[in-house]
Amino acid sequence: MLDAHARKLIDPPLNLAGRGLARAGIGANAVTLAGLGLGLAAAAAVVFGAFMVGLCLILASRIADGLDGAVARATRKTDFGGYLDITSDFLFYGAIPFGFILYDPSANGVAGGFLLLSFYVNGASFLGYAILAEKKGITTQSQGVKSLYYSNGLLEGTETIAFFLLLCLLPAYFAPLAYLFGALCFATATLRVIGAYQAFGHLSNDRQESP
Repeated sequence: MLDAHARKLIDPPLNLAGRGLARAGIGANAVTLAGLGLGLAAAAAVVFGAFMVGLCLILASRIADGLDGAVARATRKTDFGGYLDITSDFLFYGAIPFGFILYDPSANGVAGGFLLLSFYVNGASFLGYAILAEKKGITTQSQGVKSLYYSNGLLEGTETIAFFLLLCLLPAYFAPLAYLFGALCFATATLRVIGAYQAFGHLSNDRQESP
């Protein structure tokens, strides 16, 4: 919901930094992998209860996640780069809740499982919409220039990062926060499915296909 607004603020400095990294010979894929490494380090910090370290690493990881696209725009975008970026993002988004589960399995296990389930469903609705949009030639740049169609929703990347930061600040409240955020993820997925039906469900020449 906030991604389009956030992009207007962060894209100019990211693009400037991205051009600098490109001139230094640093590739977009290297930045993507660096961001993933920082994200996994954040999850490891959470496992050991170093929540403020985890918070700082999450922020650094997401800065790198924004920089990889800026570097790609300054050099050359590739399909594999977009694929690597989205795969790394999904790994990061799963690793942080998993870190909280490992930190305290008895208190966080069920809530963390519910949260990861909601991420799974929400991610499927997101990627499924992107596939159909690509098939129909539908594009958008409201969330920035991306390698695939980004459909909006109640919860997007900005809200998820804010949620992770809140978890690091209030780790004792992981369970209720996870249930709340997970419920909103299910609501987001439901609205996206409704939107997909409205956008694609009435096209007479479509043929339903099984994955």
